[in-house]
Amino acid sequence: MIVDTHAHLNDSRLAPDVDQWLQEARAVDVKLIINVGADVESSRLAVSQAASHDELVAAVGVHPHEAKSWNAQMEVDLLELLEHPKVCAYGEIGLDYYYDFSPKHIQQEVFAAQLRIAKAKRLPVIIHDRCAHQDVLRILEQNGPYPAGGVMHCYSGSAEMLPAYLDLGFCISFAGPLTFRNAKRPALAAAEVPDDRLLVETDCPYLSPEPYRGKLNHPARVVHIVERLAELRGVEFATIASQTTSNALRLFGLGSGD
Repeated sequence: MIVDTHAHLNDSRLAPDVDQWLQEARAVDVKLIINVGADVESSRLAVSQAASHDELVAAVGVHPHEAKSWNAQMEVDLLELLEHPKVCAYGEIGLDYYYDFSPKHIQQEVFAAQLRIAKAKRLPVIIHDRCAHQDVLRILEQNGPYPAGGVMHCYSGSAEMLPAYLDLGFCISFAGPLTFRNAKRPALAAAEVPDDRLLVETDCPYLSPEPYRGKLNHPARVVHIVERLAELRGVEFATIASQTTSNALRLFGLGSGD
């Protein structure tokens, strides 16, 4: 069994054919998928899809791109969604300085506000960090501790930064970029993550792994991340599949799997 810990089956490119993507996932033993929201609308759809598909659970939250739209009503709407039994995490939240879709100071304020909500609800957090490593870490440390844990999604930091996130109790998740030929930094980090903190994801429909780079991504392709991790860590595919599944089930409170 493999768990794709970060997918966007609520995306307009994937949502119309969600049954097809789930069938393809089952065919390669991907039996559980965390369906992640980026704003209220996509979070609501993530929950709705999870409610009607056994393989899906949901995370809800506001992505840093949408931070400029944050208001009291959005918080009310998210709090309502958090009550659904198939919501297992809060996210994705964080900072994105690569694009200028929301001002940095607004991103930081909304990130901290959502961390407080997640902690109050005792939910693990799914962290987005793009070109903002120092500020993400600073805000995480200022708002800790995190009894429910969290995950650095699609990890792009260095091996040297890992101890700071591990000290917060977080897991580290790798996606398609790990398979790219020029991915030296994530490859070095992937070799250093402790066995009990390692996760895999697709971040579909984005970041399709080699040999499908540039094409539409979907959950079945998480097997390529597992393969690459096994190669980098010098272990069997089955070992990575087992370790990452156990870690995902523990972090997200999803039982023992099968």
